[in-house]
Amino acid sequence: MTRGRKVGIWAGIIAATASGLAAGLLVRHRRPIKPLILEGAVVRRASQADKEQPLSDVEVTATDGLVVASGRSDSSGFFKLALPIRMRPDAPVTLNFRRPGYLPLELPVTGGARLYVAKMTPTAQQHAASLRDLQVTVSNISVRYTVKTTTAVNVGSAVKTFQVVNAGSAPCQYEEPCSPDGRWKAVTSSISLDAGEGNVFRNARVSCIAGPCPFTKITPQRLPSDVRTLKVTAYDWSDTATFLVEAEIFHPMESDEVRKSYPVIFGRVLDFTLPASAEGVCIEADVGGAAIVFPLGPDPILPWAECHDRVIQNETQVYRCELAPGYRF
Repeated sequence: MTRGRKVGIWAGIIAATASGLAAGLLVRHRRPIKPLILEGAVVRRASQADKEQPLSDVEVTATDGLVVASGRSDSSGFFKLALPIRMRPDAPVTLNFRRPGYLPLELPVTGGARLYVAKMTPTAQQHAASLRDLQVTVSNISVRYTVKTTTAVNVGSAVKTFQVVNAGSAPCQYEEPCSPDGRWKAVTSSISLDAGEGNVFRNARVSCIAGPCPFTKITPQRLPSDVRTLKVTAYDWSDTATFLVEAEIFHPMESDEVRKSYPVIFGRVLDFTLPASAEGVCIEADVGGAAIVFPLGPDPILPWAECHDRVIQNETQVYRCELAPGYRF
């Protein structure tokens, strides 16, 4: 092989390898780039951890000299910002937190590899006002609500007999229905009971009471409950047998059950939760010595507190109310 031919072969191999690498780099370059996510929570700074209450409606911005993302904390204090994909994960970013009544807070961050907790300090004016304006006492606080409950009243019973007429010892000859072992011809008979409009059967039972009961079978073996219509079928592969069906009749009635719960108070904030089925929610409290009932609608509003509600797992309703200036627990 000549020197020129060898050089040509190696040049082709190098060119093919370079093309493959370029194609691989191009494919890798085209992969979608995910934005950098910054998330955390905003709380009110306090001397003890159990008094660091979540702060809602805090304006949160991320800046690198210019505002690159913004949002607000929700009722649990949670915030989440998505930075533009043009930013490097290690780029220095500053989180700014603003809320009336609190000192502005700046939090330098780099990347989204942690959960950030921003602790905001109340302004001196707000702290002084909270001490000075404690004039009206809110006490004896309870939460009242209703849930739908169903009770059933026994309104009677059903008793009925029926027969399965058959002549025993007749060979089956493979014509259904047959005995369980397939030897003897069987006969079936069914009966249906109706509990009536708005009623249901409970504790239903059926039994063979006359005839060659060992050569009978009842289906279903376990009768249903809380049904309006009850159907029973009996098989008999011997002489005629008699069956007895009995059941109790109940009438379900729906009513509103009033329940009470008591909120937990930390500092100037009260928290309570309610089941998803809760209706007609009210807060009962003594305000300035007068017992008053405060209904809570879809947008919970109280004259003596600012309230927020949210829904968590299992549809549980979570309420948080922070006292307004001029009130104390």
